[in-house]
Amino acid sequence: MTSSEASPSLVIVTGMSGAGRSTALAALEDLGYEAVDNLPLSFLSRLAFAVGEDGTAGKIAIGLDIRSRDFGVAALQSEIQKVQRAFDLKVTTLFLDCSDDALMRRFTETRRRHPLAGDRPVSDGIRSERRAIAPLAESSDIVIDTSDLTIWDFKQRMAALFSTGGSSAAAITVMSFSFRRGVPREADMVIDVRFLKNPHYDPLLRDMTGLDDAVGAAIREDPDYSGFESELTTLLKRILPRYEAEGKSYFTLAFGCTGGKHRSVFLAETIGQWLKDSGRPAYSYHRDLPPPVSESKLEDDAKEDRT
Repeated sequence: MTSSEASPSLVIVTGMSGAGRSTALAALEDLGYEAVDNLPLSFLSRLAFAVGEDGTAGKIAIGLDIRSRDFGVAALQSEIQKVQRAFDLKVTTLFLDCSDDALMRRFTETRRRHPLAGDRPVSDGIRSERRAIAPLAESSDIVIDTSDLTIWDFKQRMAALFSTGGSSAAAITVMSFSFRRGVPREADMVIDVRFLKNPHYDPLLRDMTGLDDAVGAAIREDPDYSGFESELTTLLKRILPRYEAEGKSYFTLAFGCTGGKHRSVFLAETIGQWLKDSGRPAYSYHRDLPPPVSESKLEDDAKEDRT
């Protein structure tokens, strides 16, 4: 993978209605992309031709979903392949996903109709859309689940993925999560760290998190921790270059523990820092840690930002 491939020329933002497409496009605009929303699919080739012909054209982000005129999963996949072959552009497809419960809440709070619901309940529209675009989720380059992301977290993830500073290395997201709330859909590799001693059972550490030094010190005292960290970094040093050689530009590594508060958070921070120290673009975030009071969930963004 060459350095020119690190920053894609064309990003297609798609996914479930209500999952945050407008917010994603706004974040990409902040990163220097020209954003076009609700582009009719038949115009995609024309826009790609203009980008390919104009040597001064900047990076382009296009919003497409089930509401776009002449949208279809097979048609979109065909157009992407056509654009890549004809115009020699690096095309990255970003799929925004979200749990059904969160989507229901967002549509209910904004009193907006789901585009496929018609006169039926919102839940029917969500189910119909999820069935219709499932193949697109499977074929996309990046999947972000926005169910529990704050606006800040979402924009940070976008920045980590799409502003690599010309590096040829894959953009890596290292995340923590709670197994109680399910395995993250976007994870490329899941590491279960529930075998480590749980700080939750220490009354002095229970209310702390893996971001606190005392919790980190306790986890490091586990007799198996040192060997585990060493073997994990050895594994990553071996496999990441192979993923990159196969053309993988984005990689999500997820650490899970019981509550998503202590062990997984500490490992995500530790390995994220190790990756940065190794010269790799890496961003750490914690799905199931309560956000600071000043941060709102994605669905609490301004109504006009919801898609």
